[in-house]
Amino acid sequence: MRAMTLDKAGMPLASRDIARPDPGPREVLLRVHACGVCRTDLHILDGELDKPKLHVVPGHEVVGTVEALGREVTTLAVGERVGVPWLGWTCGECVYCRSGRENLCDRAQFTGYDIDGGYAEYAVADARYCFKLPAGYSDIEAAPLLCAGLIGYRALAMANTGKRLGLYGFGAAAHIAIQVARHRGQEVYAFTKSGDEAGQAFARSLGAVWAGGSDTMPPEKLDAAILFAPVGALVPAALAATAKGGVVVCAGIHMSDIPAFPYALLWGERVLRSVANLTRRDGEEFLSIAAQTKIHTTVQRFDLAQANEALSRLRAGTIEGAAVLVP
Repeated sequence: MRAMTLDKAGMPLASRDIARPDPGPREVLLRVHACGVCRTDLHILDGELDKPKLHVVPGHEVVGTVEALGREVTTLAVGERVGVPWLGWTCGECVYCRSGRENLCDRAQFTGYDIDGGYAEYAVADARYCFKLPAGYSDIEAAPLLCAGLIGYRALAMANTGKRLGLYGFGAAAHIAIQVARHRGQEVYAFTKSGDEAGQAFARSLGAVWAGGSDTMPPEKLDAAILFAPVGALVPAALAATAKGGVVVCAGIHMSDIPAFPYALLWGERVLRSVANLTRRDGEEFLSIAAQTKIHTTVQRFDLAQANEALSRLRAGTIEGAAVLVP
């Protein structure tokens, strides 16, 4: 099969013909129809997440149909369409797994990092971590739901239900999260790079009541803020924009160093916290909401062979919505 592989950090992905994988006893073989391109893929490519499997196939927003079942799989059928997220396997035995926090499993394995992902024509996945997808979405529309959507949903849950919500960085995750927030009746304030008029216009088109540069203050104090941009310097900026008792959520798996800031920014019972991965419950809840509300995903389609171009454009900030690869 054709696949894009990461052979060395800092280098472009290589296009290769590799053996089509066989599913293990609890796995399924998928024919990949689409795979979203996520900022986490950039962190892996750039060596910021520095322990990927050797020659890994990236991609963890995988949409495909089941081609073959492992001998112990009873929950899926050949021909079913499923989605595969970042969290690809957990032990089920540790204190985190046994307390409903499988996203923190010490032995967790991740799709496109420890396990070959969806930048390929076929992929195998643990059947436990395959989600059945809402019927109203095409393959490329569904792909961003599997990480941008899921991580945004988990971040929204941590940010509580205050009226005024700030979103720092308006990319794939934020363009989905704003729709869920508006469905919950929240006002959304969007922050982009200074001077990014296109990004700010995109945010307003999706219902943001205000959009401006991340170096500016919103017209009202925020009840909560979510940082999708992996920029540590935004933490004190978000705290400064947040009212007393508010919450600032860091939603990225990697972030540049947070600079020192005065205690006064945190005082007043403000809360600063991070999001780590996702749980299967997050997936089930979010995909149910997506089916009910018909969240719209804005996507830009790329052929599998154009993976490096898609990643470069994501790094440059010229993707509106989400990039999706199609084998």
